[in-house]
Amino acid sequence: MIIGIPSEVKEDEYRVAITPAGVRELTSAGHTVYVEAGAGVGSSMSDREFEHTGAQIIAEADDVWAASDLVCKVKEPVPSEYERLGARPGQTLFTYLHLAASRVCTDALVAGGNVAIAYETVRLPDNSLPLLAPMSEVAGRMAPLMGAHHLMRPGGGRGVLVAGVPGVRAARIVILGAGVAGMAAATIAVGMHSDVYVLDRNLDRLRDVDHHFRGALETVASSQHAIEEVCIDADIVIGAVLVVGARAPRLVSDALVEKMRVGSVLVDIAVDQGGCFESTRPTTHSNPTFEVHGSIFYCVANMPGAVPHTSTHALANATLPYTLSIAAHGWKHAVRDDPALAEGVNVVAGHVVYEPVAEAHGLPFTPLSSLIA
Repeated sequence: MIIGIPSEVKEDEYRVAITPAGVRELTSAGHTVYVEAGAGVGSSMSDREFEHTGAQIIAEADDVWAASDLVCKVKEPVPSEYERLGARPGQTLFTYLHLAASRVCTDALVAGGNVAIAYETVRLPDNSLPLLAPMSEVAGRMAPLMGAHHLMRPGGGRGVLVAGVPGVRAARIVILGAGVAGMAAATIAVGMHSDVYVLDRNLDRLRDVDHHFRGALETVASSQHAIEEVCIDADIVIGAVLVVGARAPRLVSDALVEKMRVGSVLVDIAVDQGGCFESTRPTTHSNPTFEVHGSIFYCVANMPGAVPHTSTHALANATLPYTLSIAAHGWKHAVRDDPALAEGVNVVAGHVVYEPVAEAHGLPFTPLSSLIA
């Protein structure tokens, strides 16, 4: 099979979908790997490194898309890439998609007629998300750092040192959601000696959090009332709530933000899935924040893109086994053999086959089983 790795074109996105080590695994298995020239530069990986492990460097993105049976990316296609989606009949696209938050991208994939498999909806029997977890860990660990930066006066905040000093209280950090991202955020927030509150609806999960941190933070059963109580006095609020493949619930209203301290910071890790704050809208690393009722919103839609060397290796380590399976057997046989990978299939030949995406946009839903029987 021919696997194509184009450069990412989303603004401020520096990751690449494969490492030289991954290229070696694929080429050793007999596959051909095309890497667009310069695709790895943002992640500190040169064309020479990819060539050394067997990749062929292709100058133009159009040629990579047109020649490849399987295209691996990091982020969802952007409008400048939509015309490439139908360039090769039967082509498979394997990347983060977050389609429930984007009708435009969904329509483009349906019109393209290809097969679109989303990293973020690949789900194991225990409901864990093996291809989302690495980036959730990165974004979760970044969130308190970004919140701490913007809480300082030069970052637009109220001028609070997140760790405090003797005689002056530390910042209060509220984390909505105790999943992978929330736990990663809590790890850094506790390490910065902040006053940390973690909210979740799952009491068993909160017991696990309490046990893990040995009382170093407060756990709170989540409800609208509880969210309002803890957020009003918060210096930093981190939204880390995920509903697999569907739009994130909106938990923090503008009315609540208006009651918060001027100069507080809200970091929305869930922005890719529509966000869990009412005023969330995607921002970029170049222009990461905006103001709502005197509070600073940080809603960068590709947070791990700021640390591409770390993120690329973490992501590629997780995606490579699935890429090898698709390359070896074709997508149909791969998803028949692996129910977890089947959960990742969102669009097939013009049909939406992932029900939460169809529901999010009011589109017809076609069961995947009817197309691979």
